[in-house]
Amino acid sequence: MKRTLTLAALLLLCALACHAQKRAAFVLEPDAEFLFAQRDTCDLYMSVYEPSGDFEKARATVLFSFGGGFIMGSRNAEAYLPWFKRLGEDGFRVITIDYRLALKGKDVSGVKAINMIHEAVEVGVEDLYEATGYILQNAEALGVEPDRIVLAGSSAGAIISLQAEWHLCNRSKEAQALPEDFRYAGVMSFAGAIFSQEGKPSFKREPSPVLFFHGTKDKVVNYNKIRAIKNWFTGSATLSDIFAKRGYNYNIYRFLGNQHEIASCFLQTYDEQMRFLECNVLGKQKRIVDATVSDPSIKVFDFNLKKLYSN
Repeated sequence: MKRTLTLAALLLLCALACHAQKRAAFVLEPDAEFLFAQRDTCDLYMSVYEPSGDFEKARATVLFSFGGGFIMGSRNAEAYLPWFKRLGEDGFRVITIDYRLALKGKDVSGVKAINMIHEAVEVGVEDLYEATGYILQNAEALGVEPDRIVLAGSSAGAIISLQAEWHLCNRSKEAQALPEDFRYAGVMSFAGAIFSQEGKPSFKREPSPVLFFHGTKDKVVNYNKIRAIKNWFTGSATLSDIFAKRGYNYNIYRFLGNQHEIASCFLQTYDEQMRFLECNVLGKQKRIVDATVSDPSIKVFDFNLKKLYSN
């Protein structure tokens, strides 16, 4: 019971992450918006930000899922826009998507919490796959090269991205929504995890290159893992151990002493993102990086669970 309540509280606190830092107003309008799915509860849209500058075509497409604890968030939140602009200046198209917020308005506590959270993750994956399918069906019109789609996500969005790649590697029933020969070109996870109800996550096929950013003291999306019988909520540290033992292609940056603020450190980690995209993804190099970073310029926020739930 204690583990269940803790896991629920940790994921709900993701909602604070994308609002943890106040930023100056920044405006960046998308070049196009498309309706890609109609659900019973809402319509789902994607926004497209095309590369700027002298690029004749995009070097790759970054398909981004926002954070917000599965209860809030926006695909075009102001906090993301400077990062979208920077990616565009370096020749990358950004497509950012809606997904259903399956925990919004729900009491996530008690013995049913684990199943509720797992369902929220899988609903997000379903919507991400739907967006991917729409992009593949309209690839020529959108100018997207299907073999150059890179997943990226922050917090809850990072969980969805890693979960989607895991399902695709195992060709699970969820992954049947995509063509059998489709592969993402890479994954960039800003404080993400995989939620398995089958024990320690494993991969039947080698994953695409994965870039992990995570704070070693993260209390929201656990840096290591949380286990409750066969339920494994597996964070970046444990996932990178699996990748290392299996010889998979990955980079991990472990931010020493940082908490969940790493989920929104897009510009602070931009150089590492570019090296990953240029070498591991576009260059198809098996470039393994395992780095511990101590950066005093990144402010540490105290995500106080007791204070949150006493209000």
